Amino acid sequence: MAFIDTTSKSATSSYQKGNPFYIILLTLVATLGGLLFGYDTAVVSGAEKSLVELYISKMHDAANIEYATALIGQYKLLLVLVIFLVFVVISSQIIKLLGKKKGLTIGAVIIALVAVWATIFLGRTVSMEPAALQDTADAIKGFVIASALIGCVIGGASAGFISKSIGRKNGLFIAAVAFFISAIGAWNPEGLNFFGTLPVYSFVVYRIIGGIGVGLASMISPMYIAEIAPAKIRGRLISFNQFAIIFGMLVIYFVNYFIAQQGDEQWLITEGWRLMFLSGAIPAGIFIVLLFFIPETPRFLVMNGKENKAKQVLEKIAGKNQALKILEEIKATLVEQHAPWLSYGFGVILIGIMLSVFQQFVGINVVLYYASNIFRNMGASTDTSLLQTIIIGAVNLIFTVVAILTVDKFGRKPLMIIGSIGMAISMLSLGTAFYTQQVGIFALICMLTYTASFALSWGPVCWVLLAEMFPNSIRGAMSIAVAAQWIANWIVSLTFPMLNDNVWLTGLFNHGFSYWIYGVMGILSALFMWKFVPETKGKTLEEMEQLWKK
Repeated sequence: MAFIDTTSKSATSSYQKGNPFYIILLTLVATLGGLLFGYDTAVVSGAEKSLVELYISKMHDAANIEYATALIGQYKLLLVLVIFLVFVVISSQIIKLLGKKKGLTIGAVIIALVAVWATIFLGRTVSMEPAALQDTADAIKGFVIASALIGCVIGGASAGFISKSIGRKNGLFIAAVAFFISAIGAWNPEGLNFFGTLPVYSFVVYRIIGGIGVGLASMISPMYIAEIAPAKIRGRLISFNQFAIIFGMLVIYFVNYFIAQQGDEQWLITEGWRLMFLSGAIPAGIFIVLLFFIPETPRFLVMNGKENKAKQVLEKIAGKNQALKILEEIKATLVEQHAPWLSYGFGVILIGIMLSVFQQFVGINVVLYYASNIFRNMGASTDTSLLQTIIIGAVNLIFTVVAILTVDKFGRKPLMIIGSIGMAISMLSLGTAFYTQQVGIFALICMLTYTASFALSWGPVCWVLLAEMFPNSIRGAMSIAVAAQWIANWIVSLTFPMLNDNVWLTGLFNHGFSYWIYGVMGILSALFMWKFVPETKGKTLEEMEQLWKK
C-alpha cells in the first residue's frame, strides 16, 4: 500500500520556507521585555507625589525628629553604597578599554577618591534648619524617584555576561522575575521589608531590583530578536522593541490615570500609588509564563555545541531549505576577530559616550519621570496632570513611529539636528514660561513640542547611530556608551528635584532654571552632531571601519 501524505500544502510550504507567524510570535514575546522596560521606568510618574507625601514630607515636622534623623542617616549610607557600585561599573569599563595594567591602576585611583569623598560625606552633619532640611529632602526625593536607574546601571553592565553565559532566553527570564519581584515589593515595602531599613528604602531596594530587569531587557530583548529574525526583516522586527518601550510607557500612563480615579487625594497617597506598582506584576507574570514556550536563539545554541537544536529552531524560523545554510553562516561568524577597543583611536568611543550623555542631558527623563510634578507646578490638579501625562505618552509614541519610518529616508544627522533644535527651543520657552509665570496652554505646547522633537530624533535614532558606528571588531565597546547612558540618566533624574524645588533657585527663577539648562544642552547637542558625528546612512560596516581608520 502506498504511503499517503496527509500533510496540507500550507504546512509543507511552511516547513520548507519557514513560518512568518512563528517569527512574529517569538518577536512579540521578546518585546514584552521592551514593554516592561517602558512600563517600569514610567510608573513612578504617577506615584511621585504620593511617595513624597507619605515618606519624605513628614521629616519637616518637629515631632518627627527621630524619623528625620533615621531617614537622612540611611540615605547617606545607601547613597555611598550606590556611588561605589556606579564607580565599580565605570572602573570595569576602563579596564576593558585600557587593559588590565592601566585600567586597574586608574580604577584603583577612582575607588580611592570615592572612598575619601564617602568618609567626608558620612562625617558631615546635616543641619536641621528648615532651608537646609528642605535641600536634603529634595536630594532624598531625587534618590527615591531615580532609584530604579541604579539597577539599570547594574543590569546593563551585567547583561553581556549573563546573555553569553546562561543564554538569551534565561537572561530574559531573570529580567522578567526581577520585574515581578519589584512590582510586588514596591506595592508593599512595609510588609515585605527584609532589609532592616525604613520602608521608603525598602521601596528603593525593590525599585533597584526592577531596574536590574530594565537594564537586562534593554540589551537582551533586541539581541534575542536580532538572532531569531531573518536578515531581510531584522531591522523592522528590532524596531518593534523600541515601539514596545514607548507603548509600555503609554499603557502605564493610562493605568495610573485609571487608578487615580478610584479614590480621593488621601486614598491616592496611602493606597492608590501602591496599585500603580502592583499592576506591573500582570505583564511581568505573563512574560514569565510565555518565556517557557519560546526556544533559545540558534546562535547561542551553536555557541554551546547544540547544533541539532539550533537546526530545529532554524527550520521553524527559516524553513528546511535555508536552515543548513544559515547554520553554516552562524558557525562561520562565531570565529570573530576581536581587536583592542582603542584600535580605531579614542574618537569613536568618545563620540559614542557623548551621544549617550547628550541623549539624557537634554532632560527627557525629567519629562517621563516628573511629568505630573511639572504639570502640577503649572497649576494642574493631580487628575488633570495624569491626563496630560497620557497626552505626552501618545505624542511620544506617534513621533517614535514617524522616526522609525523616516530614518532611512532622511538620514540620521538631519533628524538628530532638527530634534536638538526643537528640544532647545521648547525647553528654553518652557523655562521662560515658568519664569514669567505665563504657564497654561503655552507651557503644555512646549512640553508636547519637546516630546515630539525627542521622539523624532534622539529617542530611537541615537540607538541606530550607536548600533551602526562601532566597527565589528570593537563592537563590545558599545557597552561603555550604554553604561554612560544609564549613569547620565541617573544623574539627571537625581538632580532635577534639587534644581526644581530648591528654595533659593525657585525664588529667583520660579522653577524655570532647570529647563534652561536642558535647553542649553539641546543647543550643545546640535553643535556636537553637526561638527563631530558622521552620517551612517547607506554606509556598510566596512565603510565605517575605513572612516574611523582615517
